[in-house]
Amino acid sequence: MTYSFSKPCNNVVIILFLIGFVTFLPEKNAKPAMFLQDFHITWSDSHIKQLDGGKGIQLLLDQNSGCGFASKSKYLFGRVSMKIKLIPGDSAGTVTAFYMNSDTDQVRDELDFEFLGNRTGQPYSVQTNVYAHGKGDREQRINLWFDPAADFHAYSIMWNHHHVVFSVDEVPIRVYKNNEAKGVPFPKFQPMGIYSTLWEADDWATRGGLEKIDWSKAPFYAYYKDFDIEGCPVPGPSACASNPANWWEGKGYQQLDTVAARRYRWVRMNHMVYDYCTDKRRYPVTPPECVDGI
Repeated sequence: MTYSFSKPCNNVVIILFLIGFVTFLPEKNAKPAMFLQDFHITWSDSHIKQLDGGKGIQLLLDQNSGCGFASKSKYLFGRVSMKIKLIPGDSAGTVTAFYMNSDTDQVRDELDFEFLGNRTGQPYSVQTNVYAHGKGDREQRINLWFDPAADFHAYSIMWNHHHVVFSVDEVPIRVYKNNEAKGVPFPKFQPMGIYSTLWEADDWATRGGLEKIDWSKAPFYAYYKDFDIEGCPVPGPSACASNPANWWEGKGYQQLDTVAARRYRWVRMNHMVYDYCTDKRRYPVTPPECVDGI
C-alpha cells in the first residue's frame, strides 16, 4: 500500500497508521464465512462464479448483463466487511457497489459504497452515500490512495446508535453521526440487508457520464472474499439491537479514537474530491449534520 505523505512527517504519520491498525480493529473478530453461508445470488447467477471452494466469488459484467448478490438476513446495527479486488484497466462506466439497504422504498435506509470505474491510469474513486428515513443526497467522494484493482482491500461499514463509519483497510473515510437532536434522521429503526452489484452506469459513473464504457474491454471482473458479518439478525433475539454489551456499542466505538481521527482527517484533506456539505449550489445553507465534526 502506498501513501503520499509530505517528507517532514513521514515517520510520524506512518507510525500513527500502524498503531491505528491495532487500536481500531474490532474487539471481536468473527471468522469470515463461506459465500453461501450468509449470501445468495439475486441477479444473473450465470455471471457469478464461486472460487476457492466458496471462500470467494467472481462477478462479471458484459453487454448481456451485470449481476448481484444479497445477504440471506437483515441486520440492525453491527459491522459488515468484505475484501474486494476491483476491475483492472479501463473500467470507465462501470460501478461496483457494496451497500446496506432496508428495502422499504419511500422510507428506506441505505449505506452505500459505490466504486466508480475509471479510464486507464486515472484514480479510482469511491462514492459513499447515506439514506435515512428516505432522505438521501448525501454523497461524498474520495480518490483511493492505492490501486484497488491490483490486490484485495477490506471495505467495512460499522453501524451503532452513535454513528456510521465507512472504512477502507481500517482507515475511516466517512463518519455519519447520530444528529437526531438537531432534527437530522438517523438509521436506527429498520434492519438492513447487505447487497453488492456490478453493473453498467456510463450515464453518470465516470466524470459525470462524459466517459462511456468501452465494451471492447469486456468482460469486466470484480473479485470478493473474506465475508464477515457481526450484527443483530432480524428476525432474531428482540433485545439484541438495544444490548449495550454488543462490542460495536462499546465506549471505544462511540466515536473515533485519536489515531483514527488523524487518519480520517488525512483522507479528507488529501483525497476528498466531492462533499455535499460544501456544495453551495445544491445546499446554499449548510446541512446541520455537516457542522458537527467527528
